[in-house]
Amino acid sequence: MSKLVSRHVFTSESVSEGHPDKVCDQISDAILDACLSKDDQAHVACETAVGPNLVVNVGEITCNRWKEINPQEIAREVVQDIGYDDKTEGFSFDTFNYLCALHGQSADINQGVSRGALEEQGAGDQGMMFGYATNETPEFMPATSVYSHGLLQFFTALRKNGEIDYLRPDSKAQVSILYDQGKPQEITTVVVSHQTREVPIERIRKDIEENARIFLKDTGLLTDRTIFHINPTGKFVIGGPCGDSGVTGRKIIVDTYGGIGSHGGGAFSGKDPSKVDRSAAYYARYAAKNIVAAGLADKCEIQVAYAIGVAKPMSINATTYGTGKVADEKIAELLLNGGIFDFRPGMLVKDLDLTHPTGYASAEGWTYRKSSNYGHFGREGFPWERLDKVEAIKAAL
Repeated sequence: MSKLVSRHVFTSESVSEGHPDKVCDQISDAILDACLSKDDQAHVACETAVGPNLVVNVGEITCNRWKEINPQEIAREVVQDIGYDDKTEGFSFDTFNYLCALHGQSADINQGVSRGALEEQGAGDQGMMFGYATNETPEFMPATSVYSHGLLQFFTALRKNGEIDYLRPDSKAQVSILYDQGKPQEITTVVVSHQTREVPIERIRKDIEENARIFLKDTGLLTDRTIFHINPTGKFVIGGPCGDSGVTGRKIIVDTYGGIGSHGGGAFSGKDPSKVDRSAAYYARYAAKNIVAAGLADKCEIQVAYAIGVAKPMSINATTYGTGKVADEKIAELLLNGGIFDFRPGMLVKDLDLTHPTGYASAEGWTYRKSSNYGHFGREGFPWERLDKVEAIKAAL
């Protein structure tokens, strides 16, 4: 059984909505949202790539009302919302070139996934997925991940409300925390690299460090030993798709648990819930979070594995890193045969109602695009973050 490392420093990273890979994730998920709003049984595997003055969509989509959807229009709306609106920078919502090579889903794949009854619906791909939860933060997420995401969300708000008017959309952050016996003790290092307009580096470093300290103050983990590295190269003006190319699904660690726990390798964005890369990872998080909230462990990681076209999982495993109040084997048995969770692809989609995002018409509710920024986990409003199985778990064990 894995044990906790007693004293160590761990680092997690976040990237902003203007990072080129995240531009792609948002476009792919916005197209997915549009498909599900027209056809809740749509099968979508939408990839996006971006570069200087270019957006490309490729992949497979089968949607009964596809003719009503304009992927180019969606891509331009997403890019505008992110804030790429200056054509002199080489990438703007109203001037980029657009290419589309989306086509229908392979019939060979579809015959294994679409089998009528939900109980018999096969997995959309083979592979293994992981879900993780820890009680070190109220979000049941690693503190390094929560604070690195939160830091960039804070700077995005400062950019969009004009409080720091020279900030541009692309940015990255890292937060390093000293742990002792699995508990956060102090923040040792903060790294922020933020795209800006041409502004003296001294001003940039002063403004960003001051605001980072404001955001992180409430963690109680800042000390006089905390080191800040702000735009350490000295200049970050060329950014976004002009500074680097972007591709959907290239930030899988940022999207999940910041490097803590395991990852099966499958990306999320642009995939409808029949793809277990996404839906089973969400369900494993859902189960792990409820298990930790029920007090069965301080930390819990769940692995589930599938064969393409087969409904029953190949395996389900649970690990509590030595923090379990009951044996890991009992938790795994609860997941398999406890009648609380059902990891068959069709049933887990039904349990979380993953084909019906609720935020199409307004800012309220959830959409897949909303999940694509600042981590898919640890943020309220998504069905996989509900704590509605806690009492059933307590009663079972």
